Amino acid sequence: MDAAADEATRSRLIYRIFFLFTLLLPMALGNKVEDSGQFPLVVSTWPFKEAVRAAWRAVESGFSAVDAVVEGCSTCEDLRCDGTVGPGGSPDENAETTIDALVMNGATMEVGAVAAMRYVKDGIRAARLVMLHTEHTMLVGDQASVFAISMGLSGPTNLSSTESLEKWNKWKESRCLPNFRKNVLPVHNCGPYQPKETADLSRNRCLMANSVETITRRSSRVGVDNHDTIAMAAIDNMGHIAVGTSTNGATFKIPGRVGDGPIAGSSAYADNEVGACGATGDGDIMMRFLPCYQVVESMRLGMEPKLAAEDAISRIARKYPDFVGAVFAVNKNGVHAGACHGWTFQYSVRSPEMADVEVFTVLP
Repeated sequence: MDAAADEATRSRLIYRIFFLFTLLLPMALGNKVEDSGQFPLVVSTWPFKEAVRAAWRAVESGFSAVDAVVEGCSTCEDLRCDGTVGPGGSPDENAETTIDALVMNGATMEVGAVAAMRYVKDGIRAARLVMLHTEHTMLVGDQASVFAISMGLSGPTNLSSTESLEKWNKWKESRCLPNFRKNVLPVHNCGPYQPKETADLSRNRCLMANSVETITRRSSRVGVDNHDTIAMAAIDNMGHIAVGTSTNGATFKIPGRVGDGPIAGSSAYADNEVGACGATGDGDIMMRFLPCYQVVESMRLGMEPKLAAEDAISRIARKYPDFVGAVFAVNKNGVHAGACHGWTFQYSVRSPEMADVEVFTVLP
């Protein structure tokens, strides 16, 4: 009788130990892999706190990294962050506002983008529709608008605002200066423009032959208030990484201009195996160097985020010492850093150990 009771007691003890082991093991593994205090994570250019909070709510609730960056960038579009994201800002030479946006899934390397999109205000959502419902990477112009509306987004909508039209009128009164044209002469104050017959073509040939020569370029046209992008990265609870961008481009740009915003590897890039990057600044210059692709590949080779970001910016500055721009870098473990040139850069972060969004300042 006692032997039977002892056996029953041992059985109950073994069962309890096994139960506790099976209960606690997944929790321990989860704490080690998914809840280490570093995930989820959201990083964004500039002090766009509401955008980061929106992305954080999504990713903390269990949504994917892609969903998080779409929610974050969409919030910035709705708030018209700095007047350079979403509708109502950055008029081109014809007073029209257009939208560039991108989303990239670092798990699958899928990309969706729209460029020079007219009449549709939801840039990042249109970009995700390109990724979800086409085998293409980018749609542009009016046809991007037609596609977005056909997929259920609202439109057509006038993307101009009272503020953007006032800004454009003042620019017209200032003889359409400054602008983004070069080696041309206006027939009238604001065009049409004709090529200069005396353009220094020989200098261009010399620049092509001399790879170490730097290029002087007016930087007064580029600043936080007229030339900006939200670039956002998110790491979800599963450790998957995504990036998104949205911008209405450079103020008084030549109609049809597309900057770095919708270009994968330039404005943003993500790879689950390595990390992510986001960029902002003079997109016409930065897109020639694919700085975010450079950052991610440098981290792949073992470079820490801070050094990778600084290296990518320095490559541009060596050729264009007057350029204005910045990048943030975040590796797959959640370590983040930034680098900039020509201005003071700020980027925003939300992680599990933070009570709210924190803003980090990077000096040139």
